[in-house]
Amino acid sequence: MRTDSSPGTLPAREHLPAGNAGTPVLDVVIPVYNEEKDLGPCVLRLHDHLKRTFPYAYRITIADNASTDTTPQVAKRLEAEIAEVKSFRLEQKGRGRALRTVWSASDAPILAYMDVDLSTDLNALLPLVAPLISGHSDLAIGSRLARSSRVVRGAKREFISRSYNLILRGSLQARFSDAQCGFKAIRRDVAQVLLPMVEDTGWFFDTEMLVLAERAGLRIHEVPVDWVDDPNSTVHIVKTATEDLKGVWRVGKALATGSLPLDRVARPFGDDPRDRDIQDVPKGLARQLVGFCVVGGLSTLFYLVLYSLFREFSGSQIANALALLVSAVANTAANRRLTFGVRGRGGAVRHQAQGLVVFGIGLALTSGSLAALNAASSDPAHSTELAVLVAANLAATVLRFLLFRAWVFPDRDGTGGQESTVVVQHNPSSPTYATGAHQPYQQPYQPQGPQPQRPAHPPYAQNGTTTTQFRAGEAADGTWRDATMQLQPVRPHDTEPGDPR
Repeated sequence: MRTDSSPGTLPAREHLPAGNAGTPVLDVVIPVYNEEKDLGPCVLRLHDHLKRTFPYAYRITIADNASTDTTPQVAKRLEAEIAEVKSFRLEQKGRGRALRTVWSASDAPILAYMDVDLSTDLNALLPLVAPLISGHSDLAIGSRLARSSRVVRGAKREFISRSYNLILRGSLQARFSDAQCGFKAIRRDVAQVLLPMVEDTGWFFDTEMLVLAERAGLRIHEVPVDWVDDPNSTVHIVKTATEDLKGVWRVGKALATGSLPLDRVARPFGDDPRDRDIQDVPKGLARQLVGFCVVGGLSTLFYLVLYSLFREFSGSQIANALALLVSAVANTAANRRLTFGVRGRGGAVRHQAQGLVVFGIGLALTSGSLAALNAASSDPAHSTELAVLVAANLAATVLRFLLFRAWVFPDRDGTGGQESTVVVQHNPSSPTYATGAHQPYQQPYQPQGPQPQRPAHPPYAQNGTTTTQFRAGEAADGTWRDATMQLQPVRPHDTEPGDPR
């Protein structure tokens, strides 16, 4: 059952209008901690580059997370000298916390960040954000591990980076090439829905955001970069690696249990060729066949191992029934999640019950084959039994796939086309970063059901604030120009004393 073609919370991507006066199109965030020496040269260099090469309005936001040196004073001085520079101070440490807070409150439709050392060559900035402006992609990352990237760094950091990438690929099935390059961008509508799911507040923030986005089916654009290592980096490698491994375990566990509501981040593809109505080609059939074959192959090996174990202390019929029962439960669970994309625990009991019916059919085929073999030979060899069981299982596998697809996990698209609504506080002024009294966190998107027509958007009062209700992804006047939103921090209760840098 394909889930990526059904409309989700996010609207279809659109190209941002070129004549966008007032609100910046791009907000580049620079998270800093005790960077009094590097902050000034970094901001001046970035501002000069954007002024010369970037064709849209932009903003540079300095996100100081609990610096103890003169970094806040340097940030304020830069804000006073350069109109496009804004500064914001957070009283708790954590790069992820700083990015989440500033991104959540920004009014720019494209949000980016880069490290203060500017190890990444700035010529990659426009290629980074262009796919997001055009509506082609949802997130974009700079990659130091792409074939055409040019990287200068020591052997130790090279080894650590590639090892970390292998860990992500092996444990979380990540397909992006570089999670920790400090050079990323995201569309604001995606950030508003994705960031509340990201728990990490430190260096694992990037990885967690990318893994969740990839699992939700969002499009991630990779840009090869020219990158020169900063020998004066203050990152503690051992502490950071330990925290990252803890994050990998936590995210992997959440994905395995289906506890993350990734369907909220689903986006209607619109022009996806897989969604076109093509005669005699069922949607998702090729992908489901591949997944079913992989799961079936592993299940067959698991079944044969169990049969051989049970055969040591029982007859062939009992061993076959027990092995097939255990492997059938595992097979149904694996196909439910991996082949047909069903997440969460809803309907799991019913699916297992239907899977047992399918198991009964497979048991009848395999048991009948064993009975026929025993009738033909009074004492068949163990290898002959296995060969007969493999042939019977192949026949049962074809029937199992057809029953799974048509009966157990049917493709139901009858819920498509629903639109969602979101309630936000509309304030057509500069972005406000609220860090005062903590307030209960509210989900930024609240589905309200289908709306057959475009209603007017009358404001109403709520807690003394004028609030406007409109559909997700739609500004108050239907454009990006006046789409400024005043948002509360995504996790205002995040007040841990600090994260290891």
